Amino acid sequence: MITGTTKLIAHLGYPTESFKAPLIYNPYFEKNGIDAVVVPMGCRPEDYPAFLKLLFRLSNIHGALITMPHKISTMALLDKTSTNAKVAGSCNAVRLGSDGRLIGDMFDGEGFVRGVLRKGKKVEGAHALIAGAGGVGSAIAASLAQAGVEHLAIFDANQTTATALLDRLRKYYPQLDVTVGSADPEGFDIVVNATPLGMRRGDPLPIDIDRISPSTFVGEVVLTREITPFLEAVRARGCAFQVGTDMLFEQIPAYLEFFEFPTTTADNLRAIAKLG
Repeated sequence: MITGTTKLIAHLGYPTESFKAPLIYNPYFEKNGIDAVVVPMGCRPEDYPAFLKLLFRLSNIHGALITMPHKISTMALLDKTSTNAKVAGSCNAVRLGSDGRLIGDMFDGEGFVRGVLRKGKKVEGAHALIAGAGGVGSAIAASLAQAGVEHLAIFDANQTTATALLDRLRKYYPQLDVTVGSADPEGFDIVVNATPLGMRRGDPLPIDIDRISPSTFVGEVVLTREITPFLEAVRARGCAFQVGTDMLFEQIPAYLEFFEFPTTTADNLRAIAKLG
């Protein structure tokens, strides 16, 4: 039941038809007696800068989840941003600080890293390769750097995109050994597919499977199918792996902490979500 005391969390993006967050957060809020609600709000890009500022003038607004196409443009509208958001170059959560300032963070990478750690894979001191330096790849790179990887290799077909991420990583993590240019997975402890490859039937694999070690932990970000051709291939080689939806569910406890709500586990969220 939504009342006059309910804290509103806007889910901002355009279009809204594919939004899943309300089907995860709202059952959790209801089950745990938390007086809050996530509401999808479709906002076109040309209206977004003005709308975000007005939204946070509502007396009952608590925060916002940010999705496409607004993750990058949000950065210029904030008063304070986390290091993760700065390295990623994008933001997917905003809350109102006690002083009225807008505070932004990025949790895509945090969800990925939490999932890896919960599966027992060590991140600190690891050598990691990320294929894809776009929004999600940049977010994962930021969180792996924060978690203490020793070496991070970035590959993207767009050299400008890869170099821009390299520059941001070197600015905020000057001690990190980071390189750009190769998708060769040999010798890496963690390999991540952060490209869209795997969303469509017939897509090529993002890396050379024959050169990946069975001891390598592999992560996927594609959400449209659980076991992508890439994961099928690395599973056949004996690799431990993480499916794309794990990143989604693992980041929600971090969101809840950011919004100062009682938090939970990814397993609990999976059990009560109403995704159909």
